[in-house]
Amino acid sequence: MKIGIIGAGNIGGNLTRRLTALGHDVSVANSRGPGTLTALAEETGATPVPVEEAARGAELVVVTVPLKAVPNLPSGLFDEAADGAVVVDTGNYYPQRDGRIAGIEDEGLTESRWTAGQLGHTVVKAFNGTYAQALLDRHRPAGAPDRIALPVAADDASAKQVVRDLIDELGFDTVDAGSLDDSWRQQPGTPVYGLHEGVDAVTKALAEAPRERSADFRS
Repeated sequence: MKIGIIGAGNIGGNLTRRLTALGHDVSVANSRGPGTLTALAEETGATPVPVEEAARGAELVVVTVPLKAVPNLPSGLFDEAADGAVVVDTGNYYPQRDGRIAGIEDEGLTESRWTAGQLGHTVVKAFNGTYAQALLDRHRPAGAPDRIALPVAADDASAKQVVRDLIDELGFDTVDAGSLDDSWRQQPGTPVYGLHEGVDAVTKALAEAPRERSADFRS
């Protein structure tokens, strides 16, 4: 699969490592330009590109940048993506870092619903509650007793399945976390956030999530 990754921090960098190792054709971009991605490119074989070109021809695009940076992404970012391209949002709202986002604070939008509105493209919420190191050292074969599960939320059922299949390929189980309007169940401060357990524990944690955002994750 041709994959574009926008953001080369902990999650973006480790997804680049894993996905290239699995044989995917990965282009990676960050805000500082492709010249700063030489080491990652040499390590992984990924192609460093400007952000404007990250989605070109991509069947799947991972947006893994701070929420405050999402409105500054180039307009028309997905214009040259493959037909039916799937966009994955790994983002979390941290007011201390992102500043106050009125759509989330006042309108009650989930983080990914807000992000989808900013991008002008529906998204699949995944990887947001996973420690980056787990992508490198917690993957297991299907059926392994210690295989961990990741929640995945989306409005588009086919896009959700593409992401669930990719996560399975990466070595993790998945739990269907509902639509983007349900994705508050996997936002920071919820029981599933940072939980590295199997399907049953993740399903239970999603069900037990409180609707109100905790004080630590409000401005």
